[in-house]
Amino acid sequence: MRHPHTRPEPTPVLVKLPARAGRRRPASKNAGSGRATFWHSLHAEWIKIRTMRSTLSVILGALAFAVGLAALNGSSAGGEYADLSPADQAAFDPLATSLMGYLVAQIALGLLGGLVMTSEYGARTIVPTLTSVPQRARVLGSKALALVGVALPVGIVVSLGAFSMGQASLSGAGAPHLALSDGVALRGIFGGGLYLALAALLGLALGAVIRSTTATVTTLFGVMLIVQAFAPALPGALGDWVSKFWPPIAGGQIITAVRDPEALGPWAGLGVMAGCVAALLAVAFVVFRRRDA
Repeated sequence: MRHPHTRPEPTPVLVKLPARAGRRRPASKNAGSGRATFWHSLHAEWIKIRTMRSTLSVILGALAFAVGLAALNGSSAGGEYADLSPADQAAFDPLATSLMGYLVAQIALGLLGGLVMTSEYGARTIVPTLTSVPQRARVLGSKALALVGVALPVGIVVSLGAFSMGQASLSGAGAPHLALSDGVALRGIFGGGLYLALAALLGLALGAVIRSTTATVTTLFGVMLIVQAFAPALPGALGDWVSKFWPPIAGGQIITAVRDPEALGPWAGLGVMAGCVAALLAVAFVVFRRRDA
């Protein structure tokens, strides 16, 4: 009787397969991570400020007020020039006469800068903005750069339009006037554009700290107009210091052609304005990074 033949179990053989040539490597931290770069953030902020409903209104309003005031101021000052005393005629400043509309334009562009921040807080779009770009310094830096990209050319155009209209009015009235080729004229136009860009950045910094559109506008009026109007009435050394070093007053010397010996020079005054705006922006960066949205 035969016993049934039992076959042994086959021993499993492990075969090591060669690695595929096209095997994917782990993605780097930046590739495919979906994180927004600074240029993405800057592009987004440029679209926001360009499509904001108030942007065009602010720009057209600043231009209209500056040019209109230049025409009125030039006609009025030109008509009165012949009746001035010799000392007043020597101190007559045709550049400042035509560019006095910067007093209104600075508020308009400061408001635009404030709205770049406060409009997002009011509509609560700041939350998705910070969700997509968690680096808050990048967000505020992008807003500042996009704002300068709008405010600087607008400021130059506003200054050029006001200068042209004001000098035409002075010329028509027979008063001294400047040509566009004069050095002080070019300094006033481009310096006026820089000043208005700084005013916009001042509004941005105030908006980042205050977060309220109404409070930002009120602060802008106080800083840029009210203090300037009441500076001569302040007592003694305080009034002298404010009249010389208050940033909007010092920065406004850039649009003057006749030098006031008790005031800072044009570029020195603009430097004071720029330094104060830079300091306030630094405060805004710190507050924006530390405070909840």
